[in-house]
Amino acid sequence: MTSPTEPDDALICSARGCRAPAVYQLRWHNPRLHAPDRRKIWLACPEHRGTLGDFLDARGFLREVVPLPGSPTLGP
Repeated sequence: MTSPTEPDDALICSARGCRAPAVYQLRWHNPRLHAPDRRKIWLACPEHRGTLGDFLDARGFLREVVPLPGSPTLGP
């Protein structure tokens, strides 16, 4: 018997080793490397939203945290 697998296009948390579905986008940029309007995105599950956000915020990189569009746990 095989276990079900996630679809190839499933969005998962960016935390190392985490395979949980992502429900947040942490939008950030490093002003020394990126243009002012450029945003990089890390994805986060509820468990890692705080630690990933704290890591980026401590460096002054975090710009905003928003729900991931289409997240089944956060609604439309």
